[in-house]
Amino acid sequence: MSGFRRPSWWALLLTVVGALLFIRLGVWQLHRADFKEALLRRYAASATAPWQDFAKVADAPPDDGFPRVQISGRYLVDRIYLLDNPNHDERGGVEVFVPLALRNTPKLLLVDMGFLPGNGTGQEPQLPALPTTDVTLQGLYVPPPPIGFEMGGNALAQQTRWPKKGIFLDPAEVAHDLDRALYPRMLALDPDPASIYVRVHTLDFSSMPPARHRAYAFQWFTFALAAVVLLLVLHRKRGPRRP
Repeated sequence: MSGFRRPSWWALLLTVVGALLFIRLGVWQLHRADFKEALLRRYAASATAPWQDFAKVADAPPDDGFPRVQISGRYLVDRIYLLDNPNHDERGGVEVFVPLALRNTPKLLLVDMGFLPGNGTGQEPQLPALPTTDVTLQGLYVPPPPIGFEMGGNALAQQTRWPKKGIFLDPAEVAHDLDRALYPRMLALDPDPASIYVRVHTLDFSSMPPARHRAYAFQWFTFALAAVVLLLVLHRKRGPRRP
């Protein structure tokens, strides 16, 4: 260390605290990446998992699990909701959600019917008719799609006709719109080759996938290294100036 000056206590403290903070943030990002990858694996494995009793998971589903359930009920065929432009392809289209009334409970279960592709003209796709009698459905009991800030406030409250459409689907807004309580999750129906709907369900980590968490972790670790390097550079001894 003969080539370096002794740093002041505040410079050393600032460097140590900053480096530790950056390292902590990097480790946290790595943990988030591992957590999301584990969720994706569990989600994929749920498609072939044994059936679970819906009554046992309906109100308190596992935080890190996606129960595969089978339920019976009746669609509210005149109360359809459309999630606009859910990033499936360049042709456009909508994700279709329909409330399902179950027996012996006032709560409604929101059913994700699947993606209905558009034709590239900007017109809404034609919705197929829904059965008006009781149906038996099976699929995964999954969290609702992520929501974000919507310009103009609650878009559902501003529409008077169904189907109602929005760029986000907030379950709280849907419950208020229906004046009925909803279950905390929704039913993502199993794929059906005979259905017009495209059902390729997955967890939506498009805004922050595991790879991006790892990129941020690398960035924080780089900041920690830069803080140490900066301390060394600023306290490196300089030779005498030439006249």
